[in-house]
Amino acid sequence: MSDVPESVRLSKRMAELGLCSRREADEYIEQGWVTVDGIVVDVLGSRVLPHQKIVLDKRAEAAQTQRVTILINKPIGYVSGQAEQGFKPASLLVRPENRYVGDRSGIEFTRRHLNGLAPAGRLDIDSTGLLVLTQDGRVAKALIGDDSKIEKEYLVRVEGTLSDEGLKLLNHGLSLDGKVLRPAKVSWQNEDQLRFVLREGKKRQIRRMCELVGIKVIGLKRIRIGRVPLSDLPMGQWRFLGPHEKF
Repeated sequence: MSDVPESVRLSKRMAELGLCSRREADEYIEQGWVTVDGIVVDVLGSRVLPHQKIVLDKRAEAAQTQRVTILINKPIGYVSGQAEQGFKPASLLVRPENRYVGDRSGIEFTRRHLNGLAPAGRLDIDSTGLLVLTQDGRVAKALIGDDSKIEKEYLVRVEGTLSDEGLKLLNHGLSLDGKVLRPAKVSWQNEDQLRFVLREGKKRQIRRMCELVGIKVIGLKRIRIGRVPLSDLPMGQWRFLGPHEKF
């Protein structure tokens, strides 16, 4: 077997290094804002070796700093991403009149902040709480990349009887879609509400987990992503992620 390292697409390598998303990488390459070992590479599809040094031009860094991340307290009835089956996307809530008066980011809202704004993770139509929309591929990768370790915390109102064994299984031991779930932190918040802390986000994961142990979710609210809490952000309102905040 050869020990010679294989080349990979430059855009893929840039995303792996956390420099930007693959979409952003293609944009920067076309602009001539990427150098490999000190040489400008402006051809899409170019390939690099793992040891080669990739540097972003200051213009690319400036473009990244202008990209915003928005936090919404999503109400029931809105979908996370594109409109579907007659339901509205949560991005429609990002209007000046819905901005939280306690937003301390210092960012002045403009229409360009809506361009390329995409959800970094899903929140079901019948769930509420913290939803992240971002223009920044680095944020999206950190939150929903395959190797993301960022915690998401939920308060989950349930009905039915949960045994001690069922609670243990919620913490670790369940499988969905043929794959064993990562260990979670699940505990009672009060007599009818559970607290879930997950490091992954499969479709309707918490509801399906609860079904597997014989209980039913009747209310679900996400209250934290990483180090960023929902806090006192009112339902249906939004704010910018401040420059001092990190997930």
